[in-house]
Amino acid sequence: MPTNFIEELRWRGMLQDIIPGTEELLSKELVTGYIGFDPTADSLHIGSLIPIMILKHMQRTGHKPIALIGGATGMVGDPSGKSDERNLLDETTLNKNIEGVKNVLSRFLDFNTTKPNRAELVNNYDWMKNYSFIDFIRDVGKHLTVNYMSAKDSVKKRIETGISFTEFSYQLLQGYDFLHLYKTMDCKLQMGGSDQWGNITTGTELIRRIEGGDAYAFTCPLMTKADGTKFGKTESGAVWLTADRTSPYEFYQFWVKVSDLDAPKFIRTFTFLSKEEIELLEAEHNKAPHLFILQKKLAEEVTRMVHGQEALETAIAATKILFGKSTEEDLKQLTEKQFLEIFSGVPQAIIAKTDIENGLGIIDALSAKTGFLKSNGEARRELKGNAISVNKLKVKDDFKITNDTLINDKFVLLGKGKKNNYLIIVE
Repeated sequence: MPTNFIEELRWRGMLQDIIPGTEELLSKELVTGYIGFDPTADSLHIGSLIPIMILKHMQRTGHKPIALIGGATGMVGDPSGKSDERNLLDETTLNKNIEGVKNVLSRFLDFNTTKPNRAELVNNYDWMKNYSFIDFIRDVGKHLTVNYMSAKDSVKKRIETGISFTEFSYQLLQGYDFLHLYKTMDCKLQMGGSDQWGNITTGTELIRRIEGGDAYAFTCPLMTKADGTKFGKTESGAVWLTADRTSPYEFYQFWVKVSDLDAPKFIRTFTFLSKEEIELLEAEHNKAPHLFILQKKLAEEVTRMVHGQEALETAIAATKILFGKSTEEDLKQLTEKQFLEIFSGVPQAIIAKTDIENGLGIIDALSAKTGFLKSNGEARRELKGNAISVNKLKVKDDFKITNDTLINDKFVLLGKGKKNNYLIIVE
């Protein structure tokens, strides 16, 4: 297991700005460091996977990670990277989101080890809820000038278009988080995305001015895709870290489909494979790019880490069934739960058992009963062209669906060509 935290991040391309002395501190003692997570939703998406990976690397190299959930700062809104004021969350929504974020983080970090580097989860609402506005601006606000705060890039860009006092004060709140953790948990390090540099250095400045102490920080680059599109976004929206929002199959597919230009960067950032393992994979991939060796390994590692081995196997089975050379036997191996997971995004129709008692003709099954194809005429044309399959077996226009056709006594998979599938559920 790696022992040099900063060096590990450096070769993976996960290091951008760093305060001098940070690497030396980490090399000589067990350091407590934190990253903040914004509870704007009841889950986290793959953009949050980057800070999660940093905290995991931190714990793997023997240091103590703190995941801070911004229960208080989430009520204010961070102006970094934003062009408009953000909608503020009410307390009920915020509490629901905080629970969801906690559940996600607890899957990645070891909060139960008895070792000194046990991960900690904190919520800044706990120390801000009883802090009066007067006390806060007296104790904290007086230590930073408006000139200092206005010079931050995150604020400077917004002043031109308009920024509320609420968002302007955000860096004071985040800075105070660092000061609080420094005083109560001996936390000397804050980490985050490069867009957080201004907020982070406000914290180190408060610690210097109020406590006379030294605090450290570094940031990682913001993830971008080679084609200029936003990382973590698909046609159907963000890629989430919980199965109820993004199924393991959809999650796996996101990583399998990354470009050859992005795969080397992503496999360094989002896996724990060693440098040697990655370089070997890259050499294999370059010999036969059409096999997508790098993408498949990336998808396998990340899906296993986020959703577990069983979900990974289901995702691979789904990929094989939907896009590969699978057979009726492959379908029969699936449990009902796996079947429904694999075909959750495929168009479906429910028909009654009585509809197939005397055999349901394939033309009716393709059009009138399901709407899979637009008309009986289209159904006949596709059947004549040998394009239609039932449970992965090619069929003719005289085929009938009966009880014997059902998989798990419930499912029939219709197919047109290689990529168009339709699921019939018989109840």
